[in-house]
Amino acid sequence: MRFIAFDLETTGFLPGVDRIVELGAVRFINGEVEAIFSTLIDPEMSMPQAASRVNGITDDMLKGKPKIEELLEPFAEFCGDDFLVAHNAAFDTQFLTKDIEKLESKAPAGVILDSLPLARKVFPGLANYKLGTLVQHLEIPGSGFHRAEEDASFCGRVFLKIIEKMTGSHMVQPPLENLVAMTGKPESRFPQLTPQPKQLSLL
Repeated sequence: MRFIAFDLETTGFLPGVDRIVELGAVRFINGEVEAIFSTLIDPEMSMPQAASRVNGITDDMLKGKPKIEELLEPFAEFCGDDFLVAHNAAFDTQFLTKDIEKLESKAPAGVILDSLPLARKVFPGLANYKLGTLVQHLEIPGSGFHRAEEDASFCGRVFLKIIEKMTGSHMVQPPLENLVAMTGKPESRFPQLTPQPKQLSLL
């Protein structure tokens, strides 16, 4: 089984207004980490104190980092058409979609699964389904949350536990359409855009 788990850190909660400051993606193959895509991103704005208190990312850490327009295509190439998993996926997907559409950029082509509703179905009865709660309940080793690469890795390992509970093995992939149906949401993908030629303005 092969998939990409991904996560973002942002300056706030509003896609199209707030900006992405960190992108982390981890490729899993048969339960093992095969490759990592992880980078801080210059948001071209000051890091709000409230967001910085959550993720520990500061303006100094973001100085000189690549901008989002430099990273969307490499991220798409990394993901290819593998299916993707994120925890509370709508948040991360909406942020990336805004930038993909604005920049008419290449995007990952695979189906996006949300591990949050899957975990609710497969591990009923928990106090909540925050990523940290699931990691603790499932006894997944590691420490440190609210950084993109670490949270992507935790998300991937939670997803593997979900699959293992469903099938008896983290290497047996149920049909994607079954997993999508379990989330109770329509199938989700990033937009696949063809860049439009820019019109030259006449002086």
